[in-house]
Amino acid sequence: MRRHSVLSPRYGATSLSTTNHNHCRHHHYSFLCRSERWMQERAEKLRGQIRTLFGTCHDMSARMNLVDSVQHLGIDHLFQEEIEDALTSIHGSEFRSSSLYEVALRFRLLREHGFWVSPDAFNKFKGDDGKFRNDIANDPKGLLSLYNAAHLLIHGEPELEEAISFARKHLELMSQDSVLNPPLAEQVKRALSLPLPRTFKRVETICYMSEYEREAGNIPILLELAKLDFNLLQHIHLEELKAISEWWKDLYGYMELRYIRDRTIEAYAWSYMMFYEEDFAFTRMFVAKIIALDTVMDDTYDAHATIEECRQLNTAIQRWDKSAISILPEYLKKFYIKLLINFEEFEHQVSDNEKYKRGKNKGDVASSVECYMNENRVTSEVAFAKIDSLVEDEWRTTNQTRLEHGTLLPMVQRVVNFTVSMVLFYDDRNDAYTFAALLREIIESLFVRPAPI
Repeated sequence: MRRHSVLSPRYGATSLSTTNHNHCRHHHYSFLCRSERWMQERAEKLRGQIRTLFGTCHDMSARMNLVDSVQHLGIDHLFQEEIEDALTSIHGSEFRSSSLYEVALRFRLLREHGFWVSPDAFNKFKGDDGKFRNDIANDPKGLLSLYNAAHLLIHGEPELEEAISFARKHLELMSQDSVLNPPLAEQVKRALSLPLPRTFKRVETICYMSEYEREAGNIPILLELAKLDFNLLQHIHLEELKAISEWWKDLYGYMELRYIRDRTIEAYAWSYMMFYEEDFAFTRMFVAKIIALDTVMDDTYDAHATIEECRQLNTAIQRWDKSAISILPEYLKKFYIKLLINFEEFEHQVSDNEKYKRGKNKGDVASSVECYMNENRVTSEVAFAKIDSLVEDEWRTTNQTRLEHGTLLPMVQRVVNFTVSMVLFYDDRNDAYTFAALLREIIESLFVRPAPI
């Protein structure tokens, strides 16, 4: 395979070779010393062994930990049926554990998959006054499990709000006093920044793969499969990045709009965050191209076009027909033509029952804040606090949808993926989509650096 570069100069072009044996000296490229075919065959063998493990694992605690590890290592997409069967059994079985870690783990796993579990499950850890007992404040693993689980709260669950506050308070104290050992210390630090149910799975997987082998009771074949699967998927994603970069290069050259941002990699990364699995290749590319095209419109509306030109472009998009080309200013005609052509190609590639709504409204975080400040005559701090509360409210609505509409669970998960991707791009009031350097480390971890085998 020839060398090729898929990352733009903004990230530093990175060449990968699958034939140069000298790369074996570097652990990052150790996977290149093995053929893709070997990795696929080894991965399939490991899948069989893990399926057997699911079938022979009857202890409730061991089964919960197996499901949790498979999910945390990012290989749950390979064991959907096994996980569903295991959780159905766990939900229907009597459970009397007095371990805070296990009670919270069961709560989180089941709620994540749409099974109802009452917050009363945590009453056994409360005193007569209804407050959490202080004796569990010395159980960091249990507190972390409680903290993550409680973030699956829905509307009207103040007891879970209390659980979050209680767990957070004591985890922060432990972190400040440096009493936690690795890898728990790193996991607590990440959770306090972003609780597990709200993290971007693939980034969390990268972190957890380096931590899992240090955990007591780890299962080596899970980690081996996780690394192989990550590298095999990474190869697919690299090829897609190359393809969409070529698509953008041709589009950019044809449109001749020099004011627009080159955000092809960010567009693909955003799509990847929602649909990283191998089976979603078409959807991943489809959404990435839509985001890239949307960026062109965003830059046109926000930074270049006059009010009248914006109205003309809006009218043309509403018509959605070649006859509208004539109403556009000269510099936008080629973009509009390409917009029509790309969506026509999209429609040809999907079956009738899979066709999407044309268009997509893209929110702007800064504009939302500014609008709230102007309308309510408040400071930016007040505006941000209000928007944060609205986001928190929507998380509860999303969690509730998991429980009330089980058939929509796969769709809900994509909504969750999109939501956490927003956090990745716009966390700490930053705009990593515009200022790409903020994403460099994550981009390289996801698409350039293979997991060392």
